Amino acid sequence: MTRLTLATVLQLTMLAPLAEGAETESYADAYRKTAETGQPLVVLVGAEWCPACVDMKRTVVPRLRQQGLLQRVAFALVDIDRDRELGQKLIAGGAIPQLIVCRKAPDGWHRQRLIGGQSVKTVEELLHREIVACQADRKPEEQAKTSNPTHPSPEKG
Repeated sequence: MTRLTLATVLQLTMLAPLAEGAETESYADAYRKTAETGQPLVVLVGAEWCPACVDMKRTVVPRLRQQGLLQRVAFALVDIDRDRELGQKLIAGGAIPQLIVCRKAPDGWHRQRLIGGQSVKTVEELLHREIVACQADRKPEEQAKTSNPTHPSPEKG
C-alpha cells in the first residue's frame, strides 16, 4: 500500500510542472506580446534537473503571479533541455537559472539578468524597476500622440 501511495505522489509531482507550464506563455507568445504591448519581456531559463531552477519555478514564479507582477510583463519559461537552441542563445553560455528581462527603450533594447537562484524580493525589485522604466519610456511617445492627434506619426507619413 505504501508503495502505491508513493508511486501516486511521484506521478502527481511529475505532472505539476506541466500544469504550471499551462499558465505560462511560450517564448514566441511572450515575444509577440512584448512587441504588441511594449511590456517588458521576462524569461526564466532553467531545467528540471537544476534544484535552483525548480525552486524559482515552484516558489518565486507563483508568488510573482499571485502579486499580479506577471500580468504586467510578457512572461515565458524556457526549459534548456526541451529547447536547447533558444535556451543557449538566451543564457549566452552562462549558468542557469537565469531570469532575463528585456525592454525596448528609445535608445534600443535594455537587458537585465539575474543568474542563479534568487529570492522573491530580488526578482520583485528588478521587475518593478523595469516596469516603471518601461512606462517612463512610453510616456513621451504617448504624450506626443495625444498632443497633436491630427498630425500623422513619422512612421506613417
